[in-house]
Amino acid sequence: MKIYRTDKAPRAYHREVRATKAPATVDLRLNPEKTYQTIIGFGGAFTESATHTLSKMSSSNQAKIMHAYFDPEDGLGYTLGRMHLNSSDFSLGNYTYVDEMDESLASFSIAREYQTVIPTILKAERISGHKFSFLASPWSPPGWMKTTGQMSHGGKLKKEYYPLWAKYFIKYLDAMKKAGIHIDMISVQNEPAAVQTWDSCLYTPEEERDFIKHHLGPALKASDHAHVKILAWDHNKDIILERMLPIYEDPEANAYTWGAAFHWYMSEDYLNLTKLHEAHPDKHIVFTEGCIEDGPRVGSYDTGVRYIKDMIQDFNHYTEAFIDWNLFLDEKGGPNHVGNYCDAPIICDTKHDQVHLNSSFYAIKHFSKHVKPGAVRIHSSLESPDLYHIGFLNPDASRTVILFNDSDTHHVIHFEGKHIECPAQSMVTITKEPHV
Repeated sequence: MKIYRTDKAPRAYHREVRATKAPATVDLRLNPEKTYQTIIGFGGAFTESATHTLSKMSSSNQAKIMHAYFDPEDGLGYTLGRMHLNSSDFSLGNYTYVDEMDESLASFSIAREYQTVIPTILKAERISGHKFSFLASPWSPPGWMKTTGQMSHGGKLKKEYYPLWAKYFIKYLDAMKKAGIHIDMISVQNEPAAVQTWDSCLYTPEEERDFIKHHLGPALKASDHAHVKILAWDHNKDIILERMLPIYEDPEANAYTWGAAFHWYMSEDYLNLTKLHEAHPDKHIVFTEGCIEDGPRVGSYDTGVRYIKDMIQDFNHYTEAFIDWNLFLDEKGGPNHVGNYCDAPIICDTKHDQVHLNSSFYAIKHFSKHVKPGAVRIHSSLESPDLYHIGFLNPDASRTVILFNDSDTHHVIHFEGKHIECPAQSMVTITKEPHV
């Protein structure tokens, strides 16, 4: 049995926690016979902002950062990634892959992605020793395809451009395949219910449904990319049911739609994920974006708390994969072409060539390091309202339990004849090797 612990670490993180009660002993039980969903894996987003930031660091720090994420032994061991198709807010500016009004798509080129994005991906795969599975998501079609004539500030895809936009997806998949990038999933639209000051595009549930069943689904089926899975919604949990059910309840759209993508902003309605699973247990649920907003929080323990609580609850409600947002950002929490600065698990101070691994990095590590692709969630019980917990059975028959003590009480966990310390406000992972 091995223990991996992330404490409040007062010298490293700005949070004071006092144990105000006597230690409490609680029993932890696992039932590997009672299983739930299979886990796909963990990863982060290779945005233009992230990869540009990495390129500004010294070669030694670039190596340190890349190994921290992608080394399968000493790092987080990521196996998944996300990319933005066309620009996002975490790009250096608005861009597309075609010339203005090129309805033939003859000018289509992903040359810009060869500047920093694709080289970073290929380097990450060399470090990890395997190919990644990628999700590609558009923030906006080219402005000339939209009702507003611009990529930012919302607007809609013009109906007459639905077929061309589906063809655009196929051109993108062709180009990425040629670059050696394995796109395994695509979402129809990032945050289709939000008008943003950055790249954004609106769809109603019916519009997303119709684009899938009449255009994107058939285009994929007729191409060399029929294996690519379509995810819908790609937005928050609060209205995931009302957004997904019209798609799932349409037989044609349902046949093309592999699952639902969601983010963590605005809502903690985790039960909506379980309700969606129960309504359509043959479909899949993937977390595709989350970050701490309003700039970096270097040294804060609270960011790690936000991550581990969310991850435990997401996976306890049938989530199958976790893809974080920007892998790394600069000292401002960018670059971001509209000033929408955020935090990331790794912050790179490009002015002083310093690397900061945030508590969110260590929170993710509790999962990505110890829960392997192909693991299944198993039933766990722990009689304490203060302790978040979740259990997994890995493909090699080892078991993993992840705990977060959300209290000022020191707990002692009694598990299979062992007593395990779980200090106040700590994250603890227990791994148990297979029985010989």
